[in-house]
Amino acid sequence: MANVFHFMPDLDGEELAYVNVLLASMDDAQAQQFTLMYRARRKDPQMMLILTLLGFLGLAGIQRFVINQIGMGILYFLTGGLCYVGTIIDLVNYRKLANEYNQRQAYEVASLMRSMGQLG
Repeated sequence: MANVFHFMPDLDGEELAYVNVLLASMDDAQAQQFTLMYRARRKDPQMMLILTLLGFLGLAGIQRFVINQIGMGILYFLTGGLCYVGTIIDLVNYRKLANEYNQRQAYEVASLMRSMGQLG
């Protein structure tokens, strides 16, 4: 079993638990490859916070574009973050937005590795 902290010391909370489950069936070489692929796709929660705060400066919705929610990004952009209400909600939930996106990316990376025959 690979040590999550060895490969990704910056993870915490739900993201750490989820990645730990994915890494449980991997040896160290597979875990290292997973880590390289996952880090390239992962969004840092602090960056999500900064991008959400930009919504108050007229760039509403940029956080949604970054996590591939293009429709919501356009809606936020055209409505001023739904008159700032949506931006405030995203400000409160920035960690959840990042975590949900990161879990999807971790699953996709693990699935990709499995389909390439690198996982059993």
